[in-house]
Amino acid sequence: MAETKAEENATDQAPGPRAQRRAAKLAKQIGAFAKTHGGAEGQLAYIGEQGTRIVLVGADGTWGDLVAPSHPIAQSAVQVAGITMHEEFDGDFAAGVKTGPYEWTRMAGIQLGGPSNKAG
Repeated sequence: MAETKAEENATDQAPGPRAQRRAAKLAKQIGAFAKTHGGAEGQLAYIGEQGTRIVLVGADGTWGDLVAPSHPIAQSAVQVAGITMHEEFDGDFAAGVKTGPYEWTRMAGIQLGGPSNKAG
């Protein structure tokens, strides 16, 4: 309940200059990802005190994420970037993610020595 109240209060206040700069920086990174991968769609996932994860899926199936220090900053960043957002990571959105050998070797906590997705 405390998190909900804090989040509601945060959205009622105008973002300060530092929050605006952080949102602008994230928006620029989102835009660069979208440009590199033929467009992008996203989903916001609250991760507790650490902030909000911005999950990105490129039109080519490449995926990545960024972490914003707060949900309002994440919302501002994706709004400025102008990407399509999804409420949940499911259905056609999730089906658009392409994984390679790198992701498969890193699953289940295997963090060292995974191959890259690049051939050669």
